[in-house]
Parts: sequence; structure tokens; C-alpha cells
Amino acid sequence: MVQAAASAAWFKILLQRCNREEDMLKSTIKRVAATAVAAGFAVTASLGAAQAEYPEKPITMVIPLGAGGSHDLNARVITSIIPTYLNQAMIVRLTPGSGGQKGTQEVANSAADGYTLLFTHNYIDMLQQHVENLPYDPMEDFIPIARVNYAPAGIVVRADSPYQTFDDLVAAAQANPDSIRMSHSGNWGAFFVPAAQIMKARDFSLNLVPYKGGGPALQALLAGDSDVTMGFPSTLGSLLDAGTIRVLATAGSERMFDDVPTLAEVGVEGDIGFMHRVVLAPKGTPDDVVATLTDAFGKLVEDKTFTRMMGRLNETIDLLDGAEYQAMRQEQDAAYADLVKVLTSQ
Repeated sequence: MVQAAASAAWFKILLQRCNREEDMLKSTIKRVAATAVAAGFAVTASLGAAQAEYPEKPITMVIPLGAGGSHDLNARVITSIIPTYLNQAMIVRLTPGSGGQKGTQEVANSAADGYTLLFTHNYIDMLQQHVENLPYDPMEDFIPIARVNYAPAGIVVRADSPYQTFDDLVAAAQANPDSIRMSHSGNWGAFFVPAAQIMKARDFSLNLVPYKGGGPALQALLAGDSDVTMGFPSTLGSLLDAGTIRVLATAGSERMFDDVPTLAEVGVEGDIGFMHRVVLAPKGTPDDVVATLTDAFGKLVEDKTFTRMMGRLNETIDLLDGAEYQAMRQEQDAAYADLVKVLTSQ
């Protein structure tokens, strides 16, 4: 019960970190909305039946993952600021299920008018097609609007865990294969894939238990329902500061936390554990709508309040526009086809 209460308190604190500054922006957003309404009346009056320029109503950002994960937290910051540059609200809708496929299909089937966007990541977007027959075609059904940032994953246990180091975890898993439960964000997702790569590199096996996103996976760890999980800077920083968790290793060539080794330092080489947070639109979205969204995201990443709030989440900002990220998607497509062959080979 104590652990469950701590889990709920943790999630509340994380959301409050975003909401405090989000509240400061409400009056600004209301003024923006009022201006947009006034502009809509002016256009209607002057052009009769002609439609107002995009966007003339709120935009929905679908996240195909559960509450409390890094996508959720990043999206709360994005949707707090970007109305300033769109003159309309952007609303987050969480649609978890089927490893991210439920929300992704919802957006694929939506009207290509710019009012329904997908906020997803590279594993759902480009890797899952190589392991399952999807109800949509990532390349044919979506176009990228922006890659907002990317983040390295960290391997996490509770502070009271017997595993003091990454090597402790590996040794225990090798001694008792599949006995250590790892909660993750969904099959072939942002935790599952790095975990599979790490286990193959160091020759050990964990019992991988899927949850509907990184937030639920982390809450499972805190509640004692799993022994290890992964996380990203926005979800780990405050927990580490509070002494609630221990981070055993992180992805990347540079340390995320001063006293935590990188995967390379513990014998796991290669490009492992990076998640790209990307905004996609249904294929066929008009060029002028794409241009408006591209311009808004370009202004967003330069916004001082946005950069400050992202800093408080311990997140980076590294924008790629749609064309730049499309080139990366094509590289990912080929790389993930090879990776799946490696991970599924005996």
C-alpha cells in the first residue's frame, strides 16, 4: 500500500511540474482563442461562405501510449505553448493499446485535414511493421511533421532493490533465467527493443511483462509488481533525486547522470536505447496545412517558456522538420529490418 501510494504521488508530482507553468499560460491561451474566434467572424463576414485559414478549430494530438510516460509529459508542455503559434488549442488524447497500434490506426483512419495528429516514437512508427502485419502502412499512411527531440533510456530498479549495479542484475538473471520481471511499454516498443538488444549482448534473460506505455511500466516498478524497468529523463530525474529509484545504466555515449555508467561502460556497445519523439499527420494532409504546422513547431522550439519547461523535465530539444525526419525514417526502416532478423535469430 505504501508503494502504491508513492506511485500515485509520483505521478501527481510529475504532472504538477507541467501544470504549474501551464496554469500561467491559460490567460495567454484564452486571449489567443478569443483572437482566433474574432478572426473567424471577420473572415466569415468578409468572405461569406469561404472557410477561415487553418486551423479554425482545436487540434487533437493522439498519443498511442498510457498516462504518466515521457510522451505524456512532453506533450503537456508542447500543447501548453504551441497554441500561441497556431491561434488554436491543441488537445492531448491518450489512446493506448496493442503496443501503440490502436492510437496509430485511429490517426491513420482520420481525415487528412490537420486536425488529428499522432505523437509517437520510432519503434512504433518504423519497427513494428517488421514483426507484425499492421492494419496500416507507416510509410504510405503517414507523413512526418516534426521530430521534437530524442532521449536515451535508463535501466531502473527501486532504491531497495538487491541489484546495486548493472552487473548485479546480469549475474542474477544468468543464475535464474526469466525469474526477474521487467515491466515495459509494449511489445517491440521503446523498452522492449533495447532490452532485447541488451540481453542478447550480455547473454541473459528477463521475464518481459508488457504495459500500456512507459508510465504504467514505471508505476508497476514503484508498486512492486516488477523488479526492473526503463525510463527517460523526464520520468526519472525527480525519482532519482527523491531516492526512490536506482538507475543502473543509461544509453548514449555520455552519462545522463554523473554517477550512472553508460551501456558502453558496462559492455553493451552500439546504437541502443534511443527514442525519437515525432509528430505525424495522415498522408494526404494539404501542403499548406503541413507548412502551418511546420512553422508552428519551428517557433515552438525557440520559445523561451518552452525551453525552460523542457529543461525542468530534463529533456533536450532537437527539432527536425518533416523532410529531415523522413530521411531518417527511411534509414530506420532498413536498419530495423536487419535488427529484427538479429533479435529473432537463434
